[in-house]
Amino acid sequence: MAVRISAGSAGMGLRRRVHDGDHASVRTRPTLHLTVGLPGVGKTTWARQLAADCCILRLSPDDWMAPLFRDSEAGGRRDVLEGRMIWVADRVLRSGSSVVLDFGCWSAHERYAIRTIADHAGAGFVLHHLELDERERRIRATHRCQAEARTTFPMSDADHDRFLRSFEPPSDAELVHEPVPDPPAGFGSWLRWASHRWPTLPRLDEAASA
Repeated sequence: MAVRISAGSAGMGLRRRVHDGDHASVRTRPTLHLTVGLPGVGKTTWARQLAADCCILRLSPDDWMAPLFRDSEAGGRRDVLEGRMIWVADRVLRSGSSVVLDFGCWSAHERYAIRTIADHAGAGFVLHHLELDERERRIRATHRCQAEARTTFPMSDADHDRFLRSFEPPSDAELVHEPVPDPPAGFGSWLRWASHRWPTLPRLDEAASA
């Protein structure tokens, strides 16, 4: 299941387009909610509201990176933190509760890996893709940095240009929940790839068989 949320240049009237692959099962079993989008589109606002409405845990690297390191990457520490957060999310799902990963997840490989982790835990998966007019997005990112300095980071126009080049929007196949493709060459499963991408994430397939 996927939800695409977009807003006009005025930033008003969020519109939802829901692509529902298995809506009933998402309502009746633990679900991993993943927010996707560039800085300033409203991911964290959306994730906070979702977590509050559903009374579930929200995990966001920015909540930790900013107060601990005052840097978005801090020499690779973000990947360290994300790997442990994904492991926590897996534990939460297996305990019978839902969780929100407020990550951004700019690549399809990352999104497919996290979807596979949810499937492996016997949980549902909802991708929340947020979009915004580019000019408005940059303005909002600047305003958020000023208003929430403890959990955000300054971003220059050069940073935003780099973000745009790096971001891979979800494809139609992802949004309509088509079957997960094979993992990248050299990896026997998406779970193996996930532990390669986030080295602090244990091999969840090995953990299950141990």
